Amino acid sequence: MDKKYLPSALILYLNYFIHGIGCSILSQQVVKELLAAQWGIGDVMAVTSVAAALGLGRLISLPFAGPLSDKLGRRISVLIGVASYAIFFVGIAFSPNMAVAYVAAVLGGIANSFLDTATYPAVAEIMYKYTGIATMGIKFFISIAQLLMPFFLGMVAGSAMSYLMLPLVAAIVIVILGVLAIFAPLPAASESGKKESLIENLKNAHFSVESVALILIGFTSTATFQLWLNCAQTFGKEIAGIPSETVSIMQTYYSAGTMVALIVTSFLITKFKQVRFLVIYPAISVIMLALVYIIKSPAICYVGAFVIGYAAAGGVLQMATATVNDLFPKIKGTITSLVMIASSLCNYTILSAAAKMTATNVIVMNIVITVIGVVLAIFVNVRYGTLLKNAEQE
Repeated sequence: MDKKYLPSALILYLNYFIHGIGCSILSQQVVKELLAAQWGIGDVMAVTSVAAALGLGRLISLPFAGPLSDKLGRRISVLIGVASYAIFFVGIAFSPNMAVAYVAAVLGGIANSFLDTATYPAVAEIMYKYTGIATMGIKFFISIAQLLMPFFLGMVAGSAMSYLMLPLVAAIVIVILGVLAIFAPLPAASESGKKESLIENLKNAHFSVESVALILIGFTSTATFQLWLNCAQTFGKEIAGIPSETVSIMQTYYSAGTMVALIVTSFLITKFKQVRFLVIYPAISVIMLALVYIIKSPAICYVGAFVIGYAAAGGVLQMATATVNDLFPKIKGTITSLVMIASSLCNYTILSAAAKMTATNVIVMNIVITVIGVVLAIFVNVRYGTLLKNAEQE
């Protein structure tokens, strides 16, 4: 990697630090209560429907965000993402009602799409020898922001300011990062847009069963950690008997596992092919989920939170994205879009289904989906050598 691109990579990663704030700000209870009062509604849970609009924005924009990233270059897509995120933060802070906030959240989802389809390929092009490490760095910066969220909220509360000062500060910071991105040097592959249309790109991509399997791993890997993140505490309380006042500790173990995984795996993938971890980590998740389902004790839930944080949320989606980028070097933005569309579809469909199920049945569903992910990853691993050779020839 050319050292002149290091500041550019840092700018791209810092965008995801702000994204970590953006994707979790609406889930904070104190913020939800404040927004509910600001909008004049009595049901705090209604704020969750605005958070869901982030996923809607991603689904709307992902089909064209990737091709635009390939066609216009990474820098322009980053700037579109930065601008959309700034509007999202300001819109949430000053939203007089749910309708305005909903539109702002859709723009937040669009921002996420443009940042994803520009940043994943860009950092992979900067750190071309270690694409897995490059993409896992994105998850690392998101995780740092989410771990620091309680500290940020405490700082705001301690200064006697409104909690909505946090999104305003985030808007200012991401605008500054956008200005810096205008002048940041990027590799030629990131700067130059492609002349081919989306249809031509897809025609020339030579999609195979294996490439479809990789895209589907974007769905299965997301399901594993999203189902745990959203439903495991309910299982811990209702089934394993963890007291209400301590069940939230599962989140702490989960976040710790994610952070450890990002550090350890970044080292391991310099020694072993990243595609191997697409089998190993989901297999670990299957075993852990099965133990949680069978044993049903507080201790196993805490251990499970750490292990799932490590093996499911610690970079599997990012490594799948890096792998598929390696196999489709000419349309990295487009192929990243396809993986992220699969991930976004998972967020909507699987969580909607889980909302109608018992906590125990959610664990069972998680096991089944994760096993499917393991099977898909084994298939990709068996064929990986041939696929990579074909990509290099093209």
